[in-house]
Amino acid sequence: MADITVDELVRWRAERTDFTILDVREPWELEMSSLPEATNLPMRQVAGDTSVVPRDRDVVLICRSGSRTDMLADHLGRLGFTNIFSLTGGLNEWARRIDPSMRQY
Repeated sequence: MADITVDELVRWRAERTDFTILDVREPWELEMSSLPEATNLPMRQVAGDTSVVPRDRDVVLICRSGSRTDMLADHLGRLGFTNIFSLTGGLNEWARRIDPSMRQY
């Protein structure tokens, strides 16, 4: 498991197409803020069925503050995933640094 900063994710979005953004928050949280290209799969669903996580490309996990993605990334790492990145600070950091119009909660 590795961390990725919001600045690095901005670069990835501009330069790469070979990765997946996986939003592990609950569906009700998406009403407050989201990245349009992210796939939503709540953390408990991913933890219970890791077959939904691509192994053939890098996966950036996002949540509100980064704590859920850190836990999930550690879990996936113990299961042998080597392509998992946790967004440092989550979407709240994204809102602070990249998109101030995004709602924080």
